[in-house]
Amino acid sequence: MEINTSELCDMYADRIDVVEPIFTSYGGAISYAGEVTTIKCFEDRGLVDKVLATNGIGKVLLIDGGGSLRRALIDTDNVQMAVDNGWEGIICYGAVRDVDLLEEFSIGIHAISAIPVAAESREIGDLDIAVNFAGVTFLPEDLVYADGTGIVLSPEPLDVEI
Repeated sequence: MEINTSELCDMYADRIDVVEPIFTSYGGAISYAGEVTTIKCFEDRGLVDKVLATNGIGKVLLIDGGGSLRRALIDTDNVQMAVDNGWEGIICYGAVRDVDLLEEFSIGIHAISAIPVAAESREIGDLDIAVNFAGVTFLPEDLVYADGTGIVLSPEPLDVEI
């Protein structure tokens, strides 16, 4: 899938929100798009693992980890689950780990930083709620489009193949 967020901004400037450029790309897929599924959690990856174990075809998991850089919410174990279940991408307002291995997976992954310490897994948090970070409010079922240049959000599908 080829997504070009620069072109999307040129074509749909009045219909999209542009996410502030605070993320680094860690996954093997340069561009990705899909319907948003949201999780709000803090230093706990239990819900992340639970959701990534479900069918993710055509979906992007958006994690509001409160911007914490003390514990990683994403690692090779849950990324493997995501790939196995067809997820298009993961956007994490938090940290990842195993960065040297993440680029080997054919999935888009954006996060704000990396740390080697894993988060706990107690399934504490909220699923499918509105979350706000990086200057944008993400709603479940919004559509996100991402590439190496940036991330854009739309409440309705844009005219691109996803």
